[in-house]
Amino acid sequence: MYVAVKGGEAAIANAHRLLVDRRRGDRRVPALTIEQIAGQLALAVDRVMAEGSLYDPELAAMAVRQSRGDLIEAIFLIRAYRTTLPRFAASSPIDTGRMLIERRISATYKDLPGGQLLGPTFDYTHRLIEPDMAEDGFVAEPARRDPGETGPAPRVTDILGDEALIEGDGRDGGGEPADLTRSPLAFPATRDLRLQALARGDEGFLLGLGYSTQRGFGRTHPFVGEIRIGEVEVEVDLPEFGFPVVIGRVRVTECQMVSQFTGSKSEPPQFTRGYGLVFGQMERKAMSMSLVDRALRADEFEEERRAPAQDEEFVLAHCDNVQATGFVEHLKLPHYVDFQAELDLLRTMRAERPTAAPPTEEPAAERDGSQ
Repeated sequence: MYVAVKGGEAAIANAHRLLVDRRRGDRRVPALTIEQIAGQLALAVDRVMAEGSLYDPELAAMAVRQSRGDLIEAIFLIRAYRTTLPRFAASSPIDTGRMLIERRISATYKDLPGGQLLGPTFDYTHRLIEPDMAEDGFVAEPARRDPGETGPAPRVTDILGDEALIEGDGRDGGGEPADLTRSPLAFPATRDLRLQALARGDEGFLLGLGYSTQRGFGRTHPFVGEIRIGEVEVEVDLPEFGFPVVIGRVRVTECQMVSQFTGSKSEPPQFTRGYGLVFGQMERKAMSMSLVDRALRADEFEEERRAPAQDEEFVLAHCDNVQATGFVEHLKLPHYVDFQAELDLLRTMRAERPTAAPPTEEPAAERDGSQ
C-alpha cells in the first residue's frame, strides 16, 4: 500500500539513540535503580503489573524505567514479554478470606468484625506539596504496627449472606474459566471473561465509566461493602502430589460493592454485588471495576440497558489501553497514499460542482426593515 521510503532506517536508528539519551537524563544526577522504582514508585509499578497481566515487580519496574514513566508504554512492554513465557499450570482460585491484610475498610459497618485497618492511604492527607520532598535525603518516620491487629476478618458480603440479604457469590465450582490472553474476546461475554477484561482495562477509562454510573447512567446505588489489600497465597494443584502446593504470594486489592435491588419476577429484593480484583495496591481501579461490573450485569436483573457503562460491547471493546493506543497512535504512521487519494477526490468534486453565485449585498435600509 505504501511506497517504501529510502533512508528511513537511519532516521529510526537516530531516533532510538536520542530516546536512550533522553531517558538517561542529566548525567550529573545518579540514574534511577530498579529497586528505587519498585520501592518508591510502587503504585505505578502495581498498575503496570495489573494492566499488563503479569505479576513481577522487578520486571514492571524495568518497564517503567525503559518507558520513561509512560505507564501505557510500560504495560505494552510487559504484555509483549508475557507472550514469550511458557504456561505450565493454572493456579487454584485465591482465597482472599485468608489474606494477610494491610488495609481493610468498609463503608457499610462501623464496627466491622475483625476491625477496620486504614493502612497506607492518601485518603486523609491534605493534598499539599510537602517541602521536605525536595530533600534528597528525606526519610519518613517508619510506621508502627500492632502485631495483634491482623486477626480473622470475615467478608462483609458473608455477613449479609448469613441473613440472605445479598445474592450468592456466583461460585459454580465447575468448568474452566475463559482465558482472554489465549482466545479473542467474543460477545456476549461470560462474567469471568468480563472480569478479566476489566482487570486489564485502563484505570482512567473505567474510572470515568464508574463515575457515570454514580451520576445516574447505570442504575446503581452502591455502597463500598469492603476494600481489602494484602498478600494472598497462590496454590497450584499438582497431580503428582495429590494436594495443592503454595508456589508464592501476590499482593492484591479486592473490592466488593453492594447495590440495592428492588427485586424482579424471579428474584426477591436484596443487595447485589459488583466485584473488582487487581494486582497490587489499586483501590481506585478495583472500585471502578466493581461499579462497572455491576452495571454490566443489567440483563441478569432484568434491567433496561440505557447507559454506556451497561453496554458490554462498548465497555469491553474500548477499555484496553494497549489496543486503544495502537488505534490512536497508528495515525502517526504514513498515510500518504490514502491522503493523496482523498485529496484528488476532493479536487475532482470541487471541479465538478457548479460555482455558486456570490450573494448580493442588501441595502442597509432593507436589512433594518426600514423604508
